[in-house]
Amino acid sequence: MAHVVVIGGGVGGLATALLAARHGHTAELFERDTRAPGAALDRDFFGWHRPGVPQATQPHALLGAARTLLRRDLPDVHARMLRLGARERHELDWFDARPPERPGDEDLVMLQARRIVLESALATALRGEPGAVMHHGEPVTGLLTGPGEAAVRVTGVRTPAGAYPADLVVDAGGRRGGVGRLLAEAGCRPAPVERHRTGLAYFCRWYRLPEGTDEGPRRPWTVTGGAFAGCAVFPADNRVFAVTLFVHTTDTTRAALRDPAVFEAAARSFPPGAAWLDLGAEPLSDVLATASLDNRWSAPVDEQGPVVTGLVPVGDAITHTNPTLGQGTSLALWAARRVAGTAHRDPGSVRFAAEYHAWAVRTLKPWFDFQVVADAAIGERFATRAGRTGTAREVAALFECALEDPEVMRARARGRHLAEPPERAYADPEVRARVARWLAARPHYAPNAVGPDRAQWEELTAG
Repeated sequence: MAHVVVIGGGVGGLATALLAARHGHTAELFERDTRAPGAALDRDFFGWHRPGVPQATQPHALLGAARTLLRRDLPDVHARMLRLGARERHELDWFDARPPERPGDEDLVMLQARRIVLESALATALRGEPGAVMHHGEPVTGLLTGPGEAAVRVTGVRTPAGAYPADLVVDAGGRRGGVGRLLAEAGCRPAPVERHRTGLAYFCRWYRLPEGTDEGPRRPWTVTGGAFAGCAVFPADNRVFAVTLFVHTTDTTRAALRDPAVFEAAARSFPPGAAWLDLGAEPLSDVLATASLDNRWSAPVDEQGPVVTGLVPVGDAITHTNPTLGQGTSLALWAARRVAGTAHRDPGSVRFAAEYHAWAVRTLKPWFDFQVVADAAIGERFATRAGRTGTAREVAALFECALEDPEVMRARARGRHLAEPPERAYADPEVRARVARWLAARPHYAPNAVGPDRAQWEELTAG
């Protein structure tokens, strides 16, 4: 078996080290932060300054793909998350009576929890794994290298404490992990990067439901998008939920949303925001802003082949996707499982690097591409404040039809939870016919009619 060294102790790094150890490999994880996540969830979530993980306090959607992997490959982690307060919601529970079950419906379940809950459960499992070691407060400062077949071969890592050899090094350091710089210092060719700006800015605030109120309202739907702004509610663990507003980065009202009073007034102008905030929720945070978001694909392979061998990226190090669709955690876990399951196959070879890249292009890249298309449509709509027509109107109708039609909801959920590519899920003739009938019965249907108009929004954000 292999000795796997992992750079980075976030979700992707913890999962890779844990899965590698459980596949019979030995694993060492190196993380610049001085400690691992613990069980004091609120303390770690709200009080732990993590400059290398700026998204740590933003909402995370654990889609059915992530939940399915945890249940099948790491059932103890899934069980611990539930003990820590995570909740589960089946997409078809939107209806008063769930439709008859079909194969695959068991995967259409959202695991509702803050990121810290998943990290805590992974770290607890990894601490108990005899084949794994965690080095906290020990950043990787260099790479050990040797001659390769057609590219630099990484043979380990260097830290302030010394050198650590490895059969395979995994870059789980995210976009800001600095491994690209280390590869350049080692003489590697630069890896090509595909990058798409989203033009979206997010503003999030965390709340807790009152004592005795364990769940929020089942309706309305938790995501609403208008012509120039949107609102989403993210239920999480232990009665905690987040309300998020999103606007275009050029929107002149953007700065005002940092004010808690303005933020809450604007959130209440959307049905999901009002429904959840009207329950008497207690604010737990200031308004947390995130901008400069992009979709980034950076697999270390160019037209000549792999730019490095003995090192592969997982998580945000290979594909970072804007959180609109909540795909990031699922894609990171898929990559972690792939690495753990194949690390014994001559991991320092060109063939291993090329096969991993081919898998990533086949398995991860289609979801990256889908995110790019979805974000471009939202960004253009917010920038131009134009209504959706033509195909865009039909796509919007599909989502609204799904709220009334269980068959359309099932197709939507299969795409939403990464169980099936959306173009395949929506191509079903019966689904298309149902949406067409829904539209025919509503000839004057106009998307984005929910929420404030622009004049109302300007007034709300004026304070």
